[in-house]
Amino acid sequence: MNTQADPIKSAPQGTGRRLLVVNPNGNADVTRLIARIADKVLPAGTTAHVVNPLGSPHSIQTLADRRQAEPLAIDLLARNRGYDAYVMACFDDIAVHSGRSFLGAPVVCAVEASLSVARLFAPRISIVTTVESMVPGIRTVVDALGASRTCNVRAAGIGVASAAAGGDEVERRLDDTIADARNFDGAGAVILGSGGLAGRASDLSARHGLPVIDSIESAISLGSLAANISL
Repeated sequence: MNTQADPIKSAPQGTGRRLLVVNPNGNADVTRLIARIADKVLPAGTTAHVVNPLGSPHSIQTLADRRQAEPLAIDLLARNRGYDAYVMACFDDIAVHSGRSFLGAPVVCAVEASLSVARLFAPRISIVTTVESMVPGIRTVVDALGASRTCNVRAAGIGVASAAAGGDEVERRLDDTIADARNFDGAGAVILGSGGLAGRASDLSARHGLPVIDSIESAISLGSLAANISL
């Protein structure tokens, strides 16, 4: 799997399907984490370049961070045409609508992908994200997708960089927040709403006895499917 901060400007040639997976923040640790997810879920014959823009905020946790990151993500997409599908590997709709307007290939939103999966399991869903400042933006995207009546959003109080680094305190906060989602929201399924939380769904699902959906895994899996049906 290939990870880069400033990727090549044309898709690599080959016989298989090719995805560009974009981490809109500038955190190389998160980009490497996403690359490991891609390695795990992509079928044989499909390759991915996992990239992040140069100069983007280390974490996208505020509206100001988003305003800085989105133009950089759009520019990165514009300079990397020719892939069979594109995945925006963050729990937001950053660059999704713009990318769909000019790329001529599927652009996958992690919120949309993971909600689609979670709805297969339960009528009520909770999203567990990192910090409280992320909640209003996520609620806006959830509302636009028509899921606000059945989906709550909770913050675990973990920064994106801390989430990616892991540790006992991160796990404790996630466990407490998922327990609250189940006990107070009536959630029958939980979505991990941050790229920094990727890779934990299986362990958390086993600990809590309910489906825990990895939003990045969902997005990359859907990207692979979309790449194989794109024209």
